[in-house]
Amino acid sequence: MLTLDSGVPHAVVIGSGFGGLAAAVRLAARGWRVTVVEQLDAPGGRAYVHRQDGFTFDAGPTVITAPFLLEELWALCGKRLSDDIDLRPVAPFYRIRFDDGTLFDYSGDPEAMRREVARLAPDDVAGYERYLAASQDIFKVGFEQLGHVPFESATDMLKVAPDLLRLQGWRSVWGLASRHVRDPRLRVVLTFQSLLVGGNPFDTTAVYCLIAHLERHWGVHFAMGGTGALVSGLVTLIQEQGGQLRLNTRVEQIIVEGGRARGVMLQGGERLDADAVISNADSAFTYRRLVAPEHRHRWTDRKLDRANYSMSLFVWYFGTRRQYPGVANHTIALGPRYRELLADIFHRQHLAEDFSLYLHRPTATDPSLAPPGCDTFYALAPVPHQGSGVDWTQQAEPFRQAVQRRLESTLLPGLGAEVVTSRVTTPLDFAQRLSSEQGAAFGLAPTLMQSAWFRPHNRSEDIPGLYLVGAGTHPGAGLPGVLSSARVLDHYLAPAAAHVRAAA
Repeated sequence: MLTLDSGVPHAVVIGSGFGGLAAAVRLAARGWRVTVVEQLDAPGGRAYVHRQDGFTFDAGPTVITAPFLLEELWALCGKRLSDDIDLRPVAPFYRIRFDDGTLFDYSGDPEAMRREVARLAPDDVAGYERYLAASQDIFKVGFEQLGHVPFESATDMLKVAPDLLRLQGWRSVWGLASRHVRDPRLRVVLTFQSLLVGGNPFDTTAVYCLIAHLERHWGVHFAMGGTGALVSGLVTLIQEQGGQLRLNTRVEQIIVEGGRARGVMLQGGERLDADAVISNADSAFTYRRLVAPEHRHRWTDRKLDRANYSMSLFVWYFGTRRQYPGVANHTIALGPRYRELLADIFHRQHLAEDFSLYLHRPTATDPSLAPPGCDTFYALAPVPHQGSGVDWTQQAEPFRQAVQRRLESTLLPGLGAEVVTSRVTTPLDFAQRLSSEQGAAFGLAPTLMQSAWFRPHNRSEDIPGLYLVGAGTHPGAGLPGVLSSARVLDHYLAPAAAHVRAAA
């Protein structure tokens, strides 16, 4: 099937998050005609940008790792990332504040990290080094070998099973860290990163321990102008290759004819024919809401109902009339509980009175994101997804006030009097505005039985011609995972010229 008189195949990409934009860049660079449809009024998906009262708020993600994945996208278009994007290394990667006020600066400097570990847990320095070695071994398999390849059959899973067993992928992130270090605070330092990809470190497969090596090897970066600068850069790449971005355009259904995806039906009845449909929408939403039940055999409503979804997020974006120069770009402000709080969030589906926070201060790196003399912040708290039954229309403001009080008493003294602009995002926004099943911020949780072959496949198991990218498919959430999901498409969608030759 060729949808243009010129014989150039057409791809429709649903959603303009990083997965959708990366997929569109790859296809457009290979000669496909690409149309990206986005239901919001601006591109980015979860990386949407809010501009308010002179402040710029990145909705997320804000932790940029593995920049080579971005460099590859620019190179496909004959350009250099540095020509358009100014990436700055962030140091420390994270400043971790324990509930008692103890600080730990987590960085990529080996000597500085040894000193920090020795100060916090002097008996665990050797164990910390062993953990790093284990992280590197997992990275070589889990990321370098498997992160950009498809898992289409149980045989694919069996092939890697010996490596996963050898690397103890059956353990949890917490379990692997605990095997190497004993201090409970250091265990927290080595495991909180799984929360950045939507996983409970007590349940998430130890494969995600590769994050430690990934960050140490390539660093943690910040894009000047904010994450939105990356989104704008990717959109420009697409348009320069002849692709189209349609905003305020909602897909109502993926059209399946003759057992194959043939395009999409838009709200209002317009039909877009396509040779390939790539969904960057939440994978559960894609199957449940966009594909008619008669075309689904594996990802049925019953299976989706039984799936394990990630936590959601409460995010308070705020700007202050003054600056807080002592606050790092990325701060992890831990509450009094860790394991029990995560059990409340992931298992009991209970909105607890206490919480831990990720405090992002982008103006620590780029002051232009706030008016002169001001600071831009967001405070993010992991919370249960919508399955909890929490009424966020009633709970949002009390929860925000609790977050404000906590920040006032710890990191941002006098905050209440300094806030000049404010907005919040709740699980309700993830469900309604971002079309995430259960309002889960990261799609399916990255447990062992929901990873690799067990995750929704990049090439739909149910419908030929339908492909999935983004957090809800393989390899998973986080910017490197989402960009890698688009790399997987290289195994399926050849350059346009090959399609023309095949048609001839």
